[in-house]
Amino acid sequence: MSHHIDGFITERHHFQGISREVFCRGEGPAVVVLSEIPGITPEVAGFALKVADAGFRVYMPQLFGEPMKPLSPPYVAQSLAKICISREFRVLSGNASSPVVDWLRAIARHAHEQCGGPGVGVVGMCLTGNFGLAMMLNAPVIAPVLSQPSLPMGLSRTKRAGLHASAEEIAAAHDKIDHHGARILGLRFKQDFLCRAERFERLRDEFGPAFECREIDACHANPRAGTPAHSVLTTHLIDEVGEPTRAALDRTLAFLAEQLRPR
Repeated sequence: MSHHIDGFITERHHFQGISREVFCRGEGPAVVVLSEIPGITPEVAGFALKVADAGFRVYMPQLFGEPMKPLSPPYVAQSLAKICISREFRVLSGNASSPVVDWLRAIARHAHEQCGGPGVGVVGMCLTGNFGLAMMLNAPVIAPVLSQPSLPMGLSRTKRAGLHASAEEIAAAHDKIDHHGARILGLRFKQDFLCRAERFERLRDEFGPAFECREIDACHANPRAGTPAHSVLTTHLIDEVGEPTRAALDRTLAFLAEQLRPR
């Protein structure tokens, strides 16, 4: 069954024996947009439109859920339950990425071949929030945005500080930073219990000034989206000038431009 999202071209990509739909839009340097739980909601698609309209070629793969199905608590629970038993995701792993990241690296390589430029951007959110970090291994990713990265799940300090990336993947990130001009942008709400402060402390300790973070007080989240404040660029965004979440969105687009457009 083929899906359609208004404003996007639907492509089907085959890598490593796995076929997935990828929704594409725009022209310019490549940016891979990874949906949060429960899937490509209207808010996630709206964010991808903003990225494309800012002068990038967006590649948004269908990873889970049903494209454009509205967000609801039952839908979140259903999607999460399927992910937790899927072989493509390791939700409890702090020191290894999910197997689906290998497929996403292939998409990043394909996107770079199509679009050229110095490298590829990745915006991951929630469950996929740390995927851009892991994708710096064996793919031309030089601009990962980690928005409320929520894996690994767990309450221990080790889990709260986990990066859902292997030592090899972290070493590759350092190599990209040292030799290819890569940087990392992180976004979170300060009171977000799914993306704790310990994770960003670990990123600061690991990558130093190459890691830029925006931490926003939950009082600035969109109140219509409910609590807890979590999705900086989508559900809890207040898209108005002067709002901290809008500033985070603007910084994300500026970060991608700084990294991906040839100087």
